[in-house]
Amino acid sequence: MTKNFLMMIAFLTFANVYSQEEGKFRVGLDFGVAIPTAGGVGALSAIEPKYNLKDNMNIGLRMGIAGMVRDIQGSTNYESAKVSANTSYLATYDYYFNNSGGSFVPFVGAGAGYYSFASVVIDNNSNSNGVSLDIAGKFAGMARAGFEWHKFRMGAEYNFVPESDLQNTAGEKVGTTANSYFGVSLGFFVGGGKWGQ
Repeated sequence: MTKNFLMMIAFLTFANVYSQEEGKFRVGLDFGVAIPTAGGVGALSAIEPKYNLKDNMNIGLRMGIAGMVRDIQGSTNYESAKVSANTSYLATYDYYFNNSGGSFVPFVGAGAGYYSFASVVIDNNSNSNGVSLDIAGKFAGMARAGFEWHKFRMGAEYNFVPESDLQNTAGEKVGTTANSYFGVSLGFFVGGGKWGQ
């Protein structure tokens, strides 16, 4: 059973040597590292169905999640915060530089949408009881660039997400945490047809 499943994945991955054809659908899956601008580290993953508007451009819907440990700033001794998950839902657009029709294709892209935040646990502070993150979602954007080679994809992105406030039990602001982060990912996709020649 497992062997058949792996063979099916390999077939789907390499069935179409090139990547994209106008009017076709494709789905990408990416995994990588998230680096918060305030300091820290984490991991990210995303799934992104896309529709090819032209042989060299597509639109999509990226659904992503990033788990990060990141630094925060406050009026007391908060040093770091552990965030269990940061989810995003972005409308995306990518443009591909595939004039040569080869299998190595650079791209640039952008996206805009909604980012939501999970609860936060404050570390390194014995007086952190009652401090919480304002978990109201944010509308924000993302810019990215990278390349595709056959059915594989490598990209770098920056997520421009506004800060969130830290609040005490009285609802007073006691600090902030930056939500923007840089990501580097590796992934693959299925579908999409062949590059136009």
